[in-house]
Amino acid sequence: MVDHSIKTSIVLFWLAVIMLYPMLISIYVVLPLFIGFAGLMFIIGLEKEKFLYTLFSAAYMINLEINLSLPLFLLLISTMIFYLFFSKKLLFIKLCRVCVYIVTVAAINMIYLLILGVYDTITQQHSINYDGLILVSVVYDIIAAVLL
Repeated sequence: MVDHSIKTSIVLFWLAVIMLYPMLISIYVVLPLFIGFAGLMFIIGLEKEKFLYTLFSAAYMINLEINLSLPLFLLLISTMIFYLFFSKKLLFIKLCRVCVYIVTVAAINMIYLLILGVYDTITQQHSINYDGLILVSVVYDIIAAVLL
């Protein structure tokens, strides 16, 4: 009985973080976005068939895009592009789990920012500022992946 209540409280805690953190990012712009980390958790959920990882990371990505007024589903599309086309090519460093996580997070961030730049060019909008805060966000993403 205690084990079930602990699992439930952990799930509720992560659900609260997923719902509240993107709102904090929209207020405090210096907070890291964790785009790559959410993509990494999505891929881990797909590979290891962990439904909650996939569900929570997808919910975080969609909530982040809604709160920051970014194009909807672009994070999921970027993550799936990496998973379908580049993930299997990382087999040569599969023995180094941290190396795979670092490359995955960096690649998802690069793919997302590249697609977002193309989207901005096509629609002549300015969705995001490409400045030092993006680089800091990518560094925090990589640190979170290493700590995983």
